[in-house]
Amino acid sequence: MSDSTPATPLVLDLWCELQCPDCHRALADVRALRDKYGDRLEVRLRHFPLDKHKHAHAAAQAAEEAAAQGGGWPYVEAVLARTSDLDRAGESLLVEVARELGLDAEEMDTALIDGRHMLIVDADQAEGKAIGVTGTPTYVIGGERLDGGRSQDGLRERIEEILDGLLAEGPGRA
Repeated sequence: MSDSTPATPLVLDLWCELQCPDCHRALADVRALRDKYGDRLEVRLRHFPLDKHKHAHAAAQAAEEAAAQGGGWPYVEAVLARTSDLDRAGESLLVEVARELGLDAEEMDTALIDGRHMLIVDADQAEGKAIGVTGTPTYVIGGERLDGGRSQDGLRERIEEILDGLLAEGPGRA
């Protein structure tokens, strides 16, 4: 009996910034990809805070704290849904979202103060720069980098083409 589901899922790295309106718009594509590919695809959030957004570094650290508390993607989606609020409210919004999602808001606040996740964020950003990421969202799948910062048009379809090709290659895929 053959199982067509790969033992390890394909990985889509999403270089994202939680104060970025383009990343907010990309969320619909990410959801659609997750729905279509299920457990055959792991969408991995990679942080790429942009200097033009004042609260981007804090939001990236907050996302890491949310992940540490078991609420990573729901937190990311909730913050992305409120990018304009984050611009106005700042770090207090990050703690408020944690509270709304049932995460430990006090621990979130402490994590933002002590910077315990800063190294993860900085490492992601450095790796992104090293592979040519200049804006967000940027996707990397099957060794191919796709820039969504200028336009989301056709990106999901291109990602699906790459994923379908990799899945067709089977277990020895790249």
